[in-house]
Amino acid sequence: MAVDQDFQRITDLIHQHALQRPAAPALRQGDTVLSYAELDTLMDRIASALQREGILPGQAIALCGLSTSRLAALFLGALRAGVVVAPLAPSVTAAALGGMLGDAQARLLFADAAAPPSAGIRRIALDDEAAFDAWLAPPGARPQPVEIGADSAFNLIYSSGTTGAPKGIVQPHGMRWMHVRRGAAYGYGPDSVTLLATPLYSNTTLVVFFPALAYGGCVLLMAKFDAAAYLALAHAHRATHTMLVPVQYQRIMALPNFDDHELSACQIKFCTSAPFPAVLKAEVLARWPGGLVEFYGMTEGGGTCILEAHLQPDKLHTVGRPSEGHDIRLIDEAGLELPAGQAGEVVGHSPAMMAGYYGQPEKTREAEWFAPDGKRFIRTGDIARFDAEGFLILLDRKKDMIISGGFNIYPSDLEAELRQHPAVAEAAVVGVASSVWGETPVAFVVCRAGFDMPATALREWLNARVGKTQRLADLRLIAELPRSAIGKVLKRELRDAYNKQETT
Repeated sequence: MAVDQDFQRITDLIHQHALQRPAAPALRQGDTVLSYAELDTLMDRIASALQREGILPGQAIALCGLSTSRLAALFLGALRAGVVVAPLAPSVTAAALGGMLGDAQARLLFADAAAPPSAGIRRIALDDEAAFDAWLAPPGARPQPVEIGADSAFNLIYSSGTTGAPKGIVQPHGMRWMHVRRGAAYGYGPDSVTLLATPLYSNTTLVVFFPALAYGGCVLLMAKFDAAAYLALAHAHRATHTMLVPVQYQRIMALPNFDDHELSACQIKFCTSAPFPAVLKAEVLARWPGGLVEFYGMTEGGGTCILEAHLQPDKLHTVGRPSEGHDIRLIDEAGLELPAGQAGEVVGHSPAMMAGYYGQPEKTREAEWFAPDGKRFIRTGDIARFDAEGFLILLDRKKDMIISGGFNIYPSDLEAELRQHPAVAEAAVVGVASSVWGETPVAFVVCRAGFDMPATALREWLNARVGKTQRLADLRLIAELPRSAIGKVLKRELRDAYNKQETT
């Protein structure tokens, strides 16, 4: 395939693989295996059924369920019909699901038993084989051709909602094609086996899922992540590529039998979506064969930094340098670009940018920053600085920065210091209201198994190692940190729980 083309449709590439290597496995999940010929035929039946339903190119359907080969085929079949896909998390409440369905103006909902109840929309069961087969167009059906260009809407990804109501992020076909082109550097091909344990409703997964199929490899899906089961699959199927979030790496590396697994087939491991501690990157590099690549960016697009950790082991404290063709800059509170060496909010421009938040022009404008020459950038809300060699060092989320007595405190600095203690497995620091300082830092710590250390002793240990303005006002030991489905720590929940305890 010629990845240097300005644009190709990913579904057309799957059709080419079906013609050239019909028996090659495309999707595998549990005992279900779909060859490229079977996947291509199923995509045609899905696209034809959507056209029979009167769903036009540019209109949306919603998918809400666990990662299965059927859900994946639905995603791909809808794309062949030019239909926009809104993949939604089954872990949301019924009210949140209803809100996103309404926002997307979804014409149909495909859901399994993991999804919450829904009302006001036709629902087709993904886990009822007979019902789904009855909905499909008959064998041999071929959809009517549709016009799809680089600017056509591909999918509608909803933000996690950790900082407010979820927003629908419209990603065009051209943005996904850029992800495929980027994949040329990572060894995808007909012999690759990509193991995915993150959900298909997450952009984290999709930036690997589509390139893996575009290059003709096999995608191995896990409906739910389990560290031991993941290692068993990687071993048994000789996985060559994978995408994991930091907390998944942490849980896998903590397994006592990790080193007993044969992982030599691994070529590249990817990571994104949440802060990836340098010490964990180093452990993955030391014990897990193959390269390690960290992507830093947003679902909204606007710019990506890439750290090829296996080639840049002295830069593990960074998220890498801007990808080729990506323009990453730093701005201050007034929206003015900052000179080299100063910390500011990260903004980015790239060939892969969202069209905007669906139906929310004001939110779209809030997310944009325009350079003096009119060039459009997307704001990340992250605070960072560049080092002398152009590697980006993340400091914190802008919304998480604590201002205490007029001083800026970056929670990530305190979290990194806490992780130096042998008793600490995980740590999160939030700012809470203080009548004296305005805000003050409070830490939440998950201890390693076998350690029993008083919270006061751990707080004193940390406070003796940091500056006076950084000292913790409180430290709480908890069983686990609240996280989103893709591993982001939900700091708002920690802050709310703390404030509730303090007022009762």
